[in-house]
Amino acid sequence: MISPFHLALPVDNLESCSRFYIDILGCKTGRSDCHWIDLNLFGHQLVLHFDPNHVSKKHHNDVDGKSVPIPHFGVLLDWITFKDFAALLKEKKVDFIIEPYLRFEGLAGEQMTMFFYDPAGNALEFKSFKNKDQIFAT
Repeated sequence: MISPFHLALPVDNLESCSRFYIDILGCKTGRSDCHWIDLNLFGHQLVLHFDPNHVSKKHHNDVDGKSVPIPHFGVLLDWITFKDFAALLKEKKVDFIIEPYLRFEGLAGEQMTMFFYDPAGNALEFKSFKNKDQIFAT
């Protein structure tokens, strides 16, 4: 079994970012303070920390002809969960950097992926591998 990760992110507006992760991404809340909040992101501990001086630096690298934001983080979801989550995000009118799409169709490492920013400019990628045994396929 894979252990949950813990990630702490800076945000310039704790209220709007919390609402995004709770209302749009469906995170459940844990402990909180006036300067931080714990969130359950698909079983992983994500902590938003208020930083009034936070300014996101948006850098992109070309990957397969797409402009991928660097850095980014996210969760590997199962195939059906990814499709349902992508549909929910579209319904909630998330502004995608890269719309959900299929990569490496029919090849080792076949996967679906999507990218978007949170309100503080932190880039997120969610993806799913058709065959979980091929996550590290070359």
